[in-house]
Amino acid sequence: MRTDSSPGSLPAREHLPATGAGTPVLDVVVPVYNEEKDLGPCVRRLHEHLTRTFPYAFRITVADNASTDATAHVAARLAADLGEVRSVRLEQKGRGRALRTVWSASDAPVLAYMDVDLSTDLNALLPLVAPLISGHSDLAIGSRLARSSRVVRGAKREFVSRTYNLILRGSLQARFSDAQCGFKAIRRDVAQVLLPLVEDTGWFFDTEMLVLAERAGCRIHEVPVDWVDDPHSTVHIVRTAADDLKGVWRIGRALATGSLPLDRLARPFGDDPRDRELTDVPQGLARQLVGFCVVGALSTLCYLLLYSGFRLFAGSQAANALALLVSAVANTAANRRLTFGVRGRGGAVRHQAQGLVVFGIGLVLTSGSLAALNAAATDPDHSTELAVLIAANLAATVLRFLLFRAWVFPDAPPADAGRTPEPAPHPDQYLVWNDATTRRLPVRAADTEPRERR
Repeated sequence: MRTDSSPGSLPAREHLPATGAGTPVLDVVVPVYNEEKDLGPCVRRLHEHLTRTFPYAFRITVADNASTDATAHVAARLAADLGEVRSVRLEQKGRGRALRTVWSASDAPVLAYMDVDLSTDLNALLPLVAPLISGHSDLAIGSRLARSSRVVRGAKREFVSRTYNLILRGSLQARFSDAQCGFKAIRRDVAQVLLPLVEDTGWFFDTEMLVLAERAGCRIHEVPVDWVDDPHSTVHIVRTAADDLKGVWRIGRALATGSLPLDRLARPFGDDPRDRELTDVPQGLARQLVGFCVVGALSTLCYLLLYSGFRLFAGSQAANALALLVSAVANTAANRRLTFGVRGRGGAVRHQAQGLVVFGIGLVLTSGSLAALNAAATDPDHSTELAVLIAANLAATVLRFLLFRAWVFPDAPPADAGRTPEPAPHPDQYLVWNDATTRRLPVRAADTEPRERR
């Protein structure tokens, strides 16, 4: 069932349709390594909870990471006793490898995983997967760092977790709050696009997948969880932290050098309102305003320093003109490249000439302000001159941005100019995203207007 959307919007995420008999909607993976004692109680408790509370068909998959104890026998016995449980044996270790293997082969439209210790309260499972079933989100994660989360764990783990997530925010610009909580879910169509790009096979698998998902424009839903630390956990904190930092360095370097295939991650899952072609809303305005303000602040500082230097050997009008001229040339060049994204030398001379016209308008405003100040006071203080010039420059800055946008750089490329545009669909077709591929289907009588991708 397609969700309602206004004409001209992108294809919306679809609510997952009812599956056939025997086909689960949710596949919960429990990766394990030498967990013969905890595996049985964990899976039986999870199975009982899903049977009692989950309104859709489900499956529990035990992914054995080359265990050397009796874990494989316990998993096989669980699969024999419980119809919704199956076991998969891998001959190599690695949580990421287990998740990739099971998720890639699963036929369930929603894929999840949780740690075998069940540190996360199972009451958060339905809120975790509900946004994926409804089509609202692409991934969902449990967060122990949300304000309404209730967490019981030691100071060492708390420090390591918060420090790691701060590193992710500072180095990779991650916006999700908790990368390491062993409680996550993803839609299968999204996983089929992301999983081939995730290199890590261990504990960093989660973080790498989430970073790529954000770069793809996926919506990540966060669920506050109740979480109790397992004092008997076999996770080696120092070694895991070191491996995670190596992964952060690898991903950060790949993003900096452009070696990641980000062209494959250009919002492939549709219905992002920022991509809609709206004639009444200027595209890229917010980004341009931020860039212009940054350049303007630096230019104003440069202008004031130059004015103070020129004022030592020249009058106020001459110092103002010289300082404004030098800063205006630098300001136009910086805004041309950084704010409006114009590359190359083509049109540079014309842009500078137009920038000088804008400079002339600013000169009139600032010179007029100085003239009015000198007329009002015979010998004004230097601090008073600077205050008047700052006020005049603020007014000139607003006018400069409007002139830059409407006259000097009216045809500046948008923020996504490097992306290859897709051909508009034929009027009698609409786009349907399915398993990371696009199919064009004829419009039925009940369908709404065609939706086009910009």
